Amino acid sequence: MLHPGGRGANHGPSVPSAGMTDDAPTILVVEDDTATRTFLADNLTADGHEVLVCDCARDALRLLEAKAPDLLLLDLGLPDASGLEVLRRLRAADGVTSRMDPATPALLLTGLAGEVDRLRGFERGADDYLCKPFAYAELRARIGALLRRAGSRRSLGRIRAGALEIDPAAHSVLLHGRPVVLSQKEFALLRVLAAEPARVWSKEELLRTVWGYQSMGRTRTVDSHVCRLRRKLGEHGDRYISNVWGIGYRLLDPVGA
Repeated sequence: MLHPGGRGANHGPSVPSAGMTDDAPTILVVEDDTATRTFLADNLTADGHEVLVCDCARDALRLLEAKAPDLLLLDLGLPDASGLEVLRRLRAADGVTSRMDPATPALLLTGLAGEVDRLRGFERGADDYLCKPFAYAELRARIGALLRRAGSRRSLGRIRAGALEIDPAAHSVLLHGRPVVLSQKEFALLRVLAAEPARVWSKEELLRTVWGYQSMGRTRTVDSHVCRLRRKLGEHGDRYISNVWGIGYRLLDPVGA
């Protein structure tokens, strides 16, 4: 049985591995014990993963938003909030207005080995649960299984229409290979339209999904955002958003349109 033990100095936010490629899975380690955190970071880095580390719930949520890791290793006993609260907020994210991906695989690491504790973790959305102390070989196998099930989020999650490419995990948009700068709501609107390109979305549906409005009223919020999106996406003469008269909007593929 391996007990976490430190090797070297404390790690900063990211621990790159020599020879690491852009395809290396990113693992966020949230652990307040320095020895355990160092042990995990050292071994995961040696296994070829890109590792992000933090020791509190606040930083965990920040890194989940900013870095979109492929896997979350989460300790339950954090100093500022329970790890279950981090998990609850991750699973509650809509993936549209929030940068957190609610489908991020999460493996809980904890000294709480009781059945009730395990059930509570799974009820909050954990994908796996490992009690301390643990054998690193078992942790490695569980991580591999979770990553295989999740697949490559960086490639599978991308949406393409003509020369337009949307990466929901990175909150980025490329048009003819060049980045397009969008506001948070512009990106959220484009992602919703692109998720179901054959669907015509009514303005009421878009207001509820993107802005959280319960009633439409007399607002022209959707029209103004669509206008700005058309302008930003139409610099090369492409037309990506179509107005279906009397109904709403849909995304077009310029190649097939």
